[in-house]
Amino acid sequence: MTKGQQILLALGATFCLQQAAVAQSTTTTTGGDNKTIITAVPFLTITPDARAGAMGDVGAATSPDGNSAFWNPGKLNFVQKAYGVNVNFTPWLRKLANDVYLSNLSGYYKLSKQDAVAMGFTYFSLGSLQFTDVNGGAVATFNPRELSLYATYSRALSENFGVGATLRYINSDLSGNFSNSTGVQAQAVNSASVDLGAYYKTELSIAGNPSELAFGGSISNIGPKVSYSNNQRADFIPTNLRLGTSLTTEIDEFNKFTVAVDANKLMVPTPVNGTVPDNIPLFQGMFQSLYSAPGGGSEKLSEIQWGVGLEYWYDNLFAVRGGYFHEDREKGNRRYFTTGIGLHYQVFGLDLAYVIATDVNHPLNETLRFSLHFSLSDTKAQKIKEESIVE
Repeated sequence: MTKGQQILLALGATFCLQQAAVAQSTTTTTGGDNKTIITAVPFLTITPDARAGAMGDVGAATSPDGNSAFWNPGKLNFVQKAYGVNVNFTPWLRKLANDVYLSNLSGYYKLSKQDAVAMGFTYFSLGSLQFTDVNGGAVATFNPRELSLYATYSRALSENFGVGATLRYINSDLSGNFSNSTGVQAQAVNSASVDLGAYYKTELSIAGNPSELAFGGSISNIGPKVSYSNNQRADFIPTNLRLGTSLTTEIDEFNKFTVAVDANKLMVPTPVNGTVPDNIPLFQGMFQSLYSAPGGGSEKLSEIQWGVGLEYWYDNLFAVRGGYFHEDREKGNRRYFTTGIGLHYQVFGLDLAYVIATDVNHPLNETLRFSLHFSLSDTKAQKIKEESIVE
């Protein structure tokens, strides 16, 4: 195997790890009947926080929290506290490797009742890879890693409706700058993307119990195609359309239930003969992803991923969560149940999540997520509540 082939194999393996579908990247590269949509920098779609991770990876319309910037920047301005810090950590694909993990650090600040900003940093380590030559001799050891830096602004346009946007810098270095005898040289990706989101909530009564119905939508990772080598081939990043709704009911002053549903659709062209076309411009590809597929309408529908989540709070101190995530067998085959708990005391909170895949041999089975969050100012939050919203 040549050094160039080693590079391509490493890149393919990396994509497969992140998509949790080890055999798919080879089919995508060489052609065939693979129908999974493979993109560059798929780490951008990995759920960072344990609350959403315990609820079937839903978050478009769940109640706002410190991780809202990832799910829907339009709801960030509705967080109750004045400012906070969130730390998320996920040991990733531990059935395949013990040194792969995703970590996320973010913080938000409410400028006023209707305005909020957030900043965050995500780091994805893919462990250590050993490069070898055609004779199997060690060439180099490399630690692939990816990261993103992002800033969010969110504004409430009324008491019930908010919008927001996130600007993100992306860096992905999967194989250093190795090159092969044909002159093809690997390179790191440096790019940027934008998220747009909207959120609406309304109060209602169910069987005499105060309730809240919410709707949310976002388009994340809108950005240019990127290339991992100097051979001019460029790949789409995972631009994603997310729509969701949630319903929260307070049974009494101590007990509260939430049910939420999300639908996701990658806005990336459907593979043709096993390969995602690379000659389609960004915005054409986004629109084409909504209507064009070799298998027609049925294949388009199969590209929608579904998540449903449940959450129960007792006295806003203890939460129990559960959910289910579903992806079509020919589009990635991620199918798993999720569960977890949450604890909140004064300014401190802790969330845990656990994945139970329907296939016990699936790489995502038994994934754990951990989240810590701190709400640092109740005094200012109360002052913000008393301010007038948009006149």
